[in-house]
Amino acid sequence: MLKAQSIHKSYGQLQILKGVDLEVNRGEIVTIVGASGAGKSSLLNILGTLDRPDSGSIFIGNIEVNKLNNKALSGFRNREIGFIFQFHHLLAEFDALENVCIPAFIAGKSKAEAGKRATELLELLGLGDRLHHKPNQLSGGEQQRVAVARALVNDPALIFADEPSGNLDSTNARELHELFVRLRNDFNQTFVIVTHNEDLAALSNRKVLMKDGLIAQ
Repeated sequence: MLKAQSIHKSYGQLQILKGVDLEVNRGEIVTIVGASGAGKSSLLNILGTLDRPDSGSIFIGNIEVNKLNNKALSGFRNREIGFIFQFHHLLAEFDALENVCIPAFIAGKSKAEAGKRATELLELLGLGDRLHHKPNQLSGGEQQRVAVARALVNDPALIFADEPSGNLDSTNARELHELFVRLRNDFNQTFVIVTHNEDLAALSNRKVLMKDGLIAQ
C-alpha cells in the first residue's frame, strides 16, 4: 500500500530525516513511536503528501506521489488519503454532518451522495443522533469521531494520524483506539499513526521506532 525509500529532509542546516525506508501493507495499523524530535511528525507529513522530501521516493499503490505536480497531488490526496490530527480541526460554523461532507464536496460529489455517505459513517461511529450538532455542542471524544468520519468519507486508501488521542481523556482515548481496530478488522482500513500512547502502539500490527531521523527498530 505504501513504500517509502531513502527519505531525506532538512530544514536549513538541521537534518530531520536521514534516509528512511518504510513499507506498509493494506489492512495494517502501523504506529510510529520515538522521542520528541526523532522525526516522526516530519515523516508522517511527507508520507501523507503534506510536505515533500528533499530526496527519496514515496509510492502509494503504484503511484510515485512525490513526482506529481501540486494540482495532481492535491486531487490524489483528497481521493486517497485521510488525516486525523491531535486537534480535530472541525469548522465551528458547520454541524457534524456538514463537516464530514466537506472533503466529498471537494472531490466533486453531489450533496445527496456526500450526505448519504457522511450519515452512514456518523451512524457507524455512534453519532447518528448528533448529525446536526455543531462542534461546541459535542464532547471531545465525539468531535474526534466526527474527524474520523471526515477522514473516511472519500473511502481513502490510507489514513494518517498524528497523536489522534493526545487531546482525549483515557476513556475517550481507549474508545478511539478500539475504533481504529474495528475499522481495520471490518473494512481492511490501513492506518499509519504517530503516537506516544503505549496502549495504542500495543494494538497495532507493527510498531516502528524512530531515533535521530532514522528507523531504529
